Amino acid sequence: MRVIVCPDSFKGVLSARAAAEAMARGVRAAKPDADVQLLPMADGGEGTLDVLLQAEDGQRRLVAAHGPRGDPLEVPVGLIRHASTAVVEVALVAGYGLISGQRRDPMKTSTFGLGEVIRAAVESEVETIILGLGGSSTIDGGAGMMQALGLALIDVSGRTLPPFAAGGDLQSISRIAWDKPPDHLDQVQFTIACDVLNPACGPNGAAAVFGPQKGADPAQVQILDRGLAHWADLLEAAHGRPIRDEPGTGAAGAVALPLLAMTHSALVPGVDLVAHATGLVEHIGGADLVLTGEGRLDRQSMMGKVVGAVGRMARGADVPCVAIVGETGPGAEDCLSVLDRYHSLDGPLEETAQRLERAAATLSAEYL
Repeated sequence: MRVIVCPDSFKGVLSARAAAEAMARGVRAAKPDADVQLLPMADGGEGTLDVLLQAEDGQRRLVAAHGPRGDPLEVPVGLIRHASTAVVEVALVAGYGLISGQRRDPMKTSTFGLGEVIRAAVESEVETIILGLGGSSTIDGGAGMMQALGLALIDVSGRTLPPFAAGGDLQSISRIAWDKPPDHLDQVQFTIACDVLNPACGPNGAAAVFGPQKGADPAQVQILDRGLAHWADLLEAAHGRPIRDEPGTGAAGAVALPLLAMTHSALVPGVDLVAHATGLVEHIGGADLVLTGEGRLDRQSMMGKVVGAVGRMARGADVPCVAIVGETGPGAEDCLSVLDRYHSLDGPLEETAQRLERAAATLSAEYL
């Protein structure tokens, strides 16, 4: 009997690795003779760096940068494929979890530090940068990031905006000009791994959908959305490429917009990138049961998230797939189109690991 255990992280509670280990303990308790393979997953959001480093036997380096409100940070960066590829996770430099309380304000948070990390990677002469989106505290359209990469943001009076441009500054930008781009930037390929399919602007865009959870009130959501639309106008006019409606440009506060307009970049589903690195499809093909999971199962789970993607792979291989999740929300039942079943823990967060273990044991006894 072969079981593939491939959950996402339970955000703020368990990493994908810790979740997989808890589930594996349950399977082995119920079926001691089972061959259990752990393949922790990520979708381009939080945890992507760790999963790719493990899958590709990479190394970790620290880069000095600044957080979303300008606080000094040491940011981990992954090096894989003989150090030809850098892996940068937005959540580790501009993440929601890096600030607390009233400092969570997307009108003021900036991706400037992300640009510092990218500049360091470019100047080390890597060939590819994998940028894992998700979990950001920002809705600045990557404007702050581009400042750190040498792009001047100029207002209507001709004044260059100071560093750490944020979401509240976007409408004040009148024009842009490259000042001091990093050497070798034009030789780097960006692979932008997104965890959602939302566009940059509009009713399904970065501000409207994700602004409230990042601290924006309704009036600020409108300001941020107008700012993103104005920013997209500038980028599209300067570089002749329509980008704002591309699926995934709304991830991480629309940080991909200027990269798509001004660098060699491609948006890819983060879960597909990670699945390829781990060889997940091949492993599922030889399994008797697949156990996956995440913190919350809802209709977003079918839109670029781990559980939906794993379920599709298992359904294609005709292998039973069950998701163990922290809780469910609207649209959870839609996931039964690709899952055989889902089990909700619905318990105290501090008991998540123990409940995962017990649920995996029960499900293994039932399905194997």
